[in-house]
Amino acid sequence: MNLSNAESMSETADASVAKPFRKTGDPVALTSESPLHPRRKSRRIMVGPVPVGGGAPISVQSMTNTLTADVPATLQQIAELTAAGCDIVRVAVPSQDDADALPEIVRKSPIPVIADIHFQSKYVFQAIDAGCAAVRVNPGNIRKFDQVGPDICKAATDAGISLRIGVNAGSLDKELYAKYGGPTPEALVASALKEARMFEDVGFHDFKISVKHHDVITMVETYRLLASKGDWPLHLGVTEAGPAWQGTIKSCLAFGALLAEGIGDTIRVSLSAPPVEEVKVGCKLLEYMGLRPRKFDIISCPSCGRAQVDVIQLASAVTEGLKDVTAPIRVAVMGCIVNGPGEAREADLGVASGNGKGQIFIKGKVIKTVPEDQIVDTLLTIANDIAAQMEADGQVPAGSTGPVVVPIQHPNRAA
Repeated sequence: MNLSNAESMSETADASVAKPFRKTGDPVALTSESPLHPRRKSRRIMVGPVPVGGGAPISVQSMTNTLTADVPATLQQIAELTAAGCDIVRVAVPSQDDADALPEIVRKSPIPVIADIHFQSKYVFQAIDAGCAAVRVNPGNIRKFDQVGPDICKAATDAGISLRIGVNAGSLDKELYAKYGGPTPEALVASALKEARMFEDVGFHDFKISVKHHDVITMVETYRLLASKGDWPLHLGVTEAGPAWQGTIKSCLAFGALLAEGIGDTIRVSLSAPPVEEVKVGCKLLEYMGLRPRKFDIISCPSCGRAQVDVIQLASAVTEGLKDVTAPIRVAVMGCIVNGPGEAREADLGVASGNGKGQIFIKGKVIKTVPEDQIVDTLLTIANDIAAQMEADGQVPAGSTGPVVVPIQHPNRAA
């Protein structure tokens, strides 16, 4: 997506979302329930037009890795994140040039922008004045926070925006580190509670908390403990999770455990990879947990000695060919006669392959048999036809470029 597309998306967003943003904490009807466990009851805040907590759909966040002062590059990346399904984006503000760039970024971004502030409290006020939807502020490293904290709270209240506070293993207060012998769950929660009291003591309640750690077990135990202490919205993250494959595994394990218990209101998958990959993982995770509507999905069997076709190549080719499909169709790519026909029948579209040919199924019925070298082209053609028909029938939200957050009702619960 190029910058002109980003600007077009921004104009659409401006037309549908009145600014200044709705005051944080305003009640809205949008709710989302987990099919595995009732969601933890938390207070609701707003990040621009996106509700967080109070049963609102879990939002996916990411962070740009461009120089924020480079406005075109930052907006380009925000457009790519938006297209992948990102709900909220965070931008780093370590310098005056970055702070000066915020008004234009906020004005043109199609999704709410959070300013990430450390050390310099003046950037917090500048971010609020720039119209940022929220500010991530770390009281532990803001100079003289006990003096400037009340002013930050007042400015945020006047602007109707929320804050994110919290701690991670690398920024734990030295006294708490010594008291608990390291960044233990108890130490991290004690730090978070200390910060929360700083804000609540001056009457400010529109904040969410994160208590991130790089170790999955510690992170899960920390969030469980914090969740038992109050009703703050919680932002989930495994910090410094690692390269794409490792970080994906860590994040899915940690988030899956917590979300299955109803804990968590926003998530960020932290990967040493392009930010758009974080969003793809986060969106798919929520889909597979039943917390977002299912979008396009590939079912493919593992490679084994029964396979009579190159399943790995076949599945990769189909996935690549359909990467831009947003219609909620399920495509099965199967490599032998043991599970193939059954799985293909369960999908919207599927192929059961063997003996140099493939049986193509639509909704459980074989519609044709094609030579192996025609399987990919045939599946792509039919899948795109099905997707187009679903769009024509209004089954895909207009203008959808990725997973869309909508209310989800548990099938066994009353609306």
